[in-house]
Amino acid sequence: MTNPADNRFEDFFNDHFYVSLKNSLYNYRLRRRAVRKCVHFYQDGLILEVGSGLSPMLGENRQVFYSDLSLSALKSLRQMQMDSLCVEADALRLPFRTGAFSTVVCSEVIEHIPDDLAALREMARVMTEEGTLILTFPHRRAYFAIDDRFVHHFRRYELAEIEEKLRAAGLEIVQTSKVLGPLEKITMMIVAFFASRGSQVERKNKDNKVGGLFMKKIVPPFFRLLNIFYCLPVAADACIFPRKLASVILVRAGKQR
Repeated sequence: MTNPADNRFEDFFNDHFYVSLKNSLYNYRLRRRAVRKCVHFYQDGLILEVGSGLSPMLGENRQVFYSDLSLSALKSLRQMQMDSLCVEADALRLPFRTGAFSTVVCSEVIEHIPDDLAALREMARVMTEEGTLILTFPHRRAYFAIDDRFVHHFRRYELAEIEEKLRAAGLEIVQTSKVLGPLEKITMMIVAFFASRGSQVERKNKDNKVGGLFMKKIVPPFFRLLNIFYCLPVAADACIFPRKLASVILVRAGKQR
């Protein structure tokens, strides 16, 4: 996995304002709902979430191990979920025994890893023979744009590429579903454009007591409410448009027989 210092999100893991907003995002809410719905049917045994950061897909549960390369992210996660089992770990060298987990969750992570195939092989290694990998990834190479560059994505994937990489890792897809559609992609391009300029506004507000109060007290609840409502059109968009236009896809994979 890449060095944490090279990850765009690492700039914000200790920024409390950012933390207060990130887990309210509509796309995070919809991904989490899709992953949890899938995990619900495959939750026997231990569960590993790879690259959880401070925005895990799974709730606080003694069966779940959260892993991430960023210690800052895990510290923030522990502050939010005091009983969480957090392990600082590189996805390319997971510090767990072979066959330790019945379910492995990896959501929006492999696009940040230069050697994504090696990471998938590690996930397959720590899975039991009957284990399940639940993976979400940014779909369509043609969608690669400002939002991908902003968060240092190495790539977006075609579904056929994911299927090929999973086979090379000893896994096979048993279920595929759309999570987000083209509306999400358009929205995130706009968000990334303004976010790239947001630090300048924030610096100005630090010395402005009125502006600082507005950002800390007024913006977060309004932001959360706005994202809750925005989930509705984005979810509808994902249902209406065909899979070939999906911006995020979820696959469930098991070991090859």
